[in-house]
Amino acid sequence: MTIELSVSGMRCGKCVDKIEKFIGEIEGVSLIDVNLEKAQVRVEFNTPATQEMIIEAILDAGFEVNANNS
Repeated sequence: MTIELSVSGMRCGKCVDKIEKFIGEIEGVSLIDVNLEKAQVRVEFNTPATQEMIIEAILDAGFEVNANNS
């Protein structure tokens, strides 16, 4: 499954690294593509990962999230 999320609050490469670290800790995530310019994060994943877990990880990293599609 692939989701694209709009993420606000990302300002630099360290923000990207932080998001990648938090999402990367979720079992089942196979790809994390953070686009700083567009303020978007695309994640490919399989179970046991869920969209809710990914959103929670981004929130825990200190950013705001809006789902574009799933």
